[in-house]
Amino acid sequence: MLVRLLYTSRAADPQSSEVTDAILAKSRSHNPTCGITGILCYGGGIFLQALEGGRMAVNELYKHILNDPRHKDVILLSYEEISERKFGGWTMGQVNAAKLNTSILLKYSERPELDPYGMSGAVSMALLQELMATASIVGRS
Repeated sequence: MLVRLLYTSRAADPQSSEVTDAILAKSRSHNPTCGITGILCYGGGIFLQALEGGRMAVNELYKHILNDPRHKDVILLSYEEISERKFGGWTMGQVNAAKLNTSILLKYSERPELDPYGMSGAVSMALLQELMATASIVGRS
């Protein structure tokens, strides 16, 4: 059974781009063997990530994220059973934060900045899908 999990968290060290690079590198090496796909958006010290795959694999990965010291204030935004993947083309795609269009962010939130803490899960997913469609995606492997 396939599921999609959407969460947000704050980076424990928001100034370190090496942390994001390390998370992406680990995801891209680990996820294929577990059948997990997804996409990550990072900006302003905040992660917004969608994970897709088998229920057990996604749950185990989320449990790992909850205990990962690189993340704090982890909030589950959405968890659902799905019939097909939206992010099946990426072991872990990344929205290029340098190409974020502030008008798209403002469309979904009170201010033109990435803030999933002030959005519902459905709105966060809509934002992520629009960012995926309009921003440069890095790491399509």
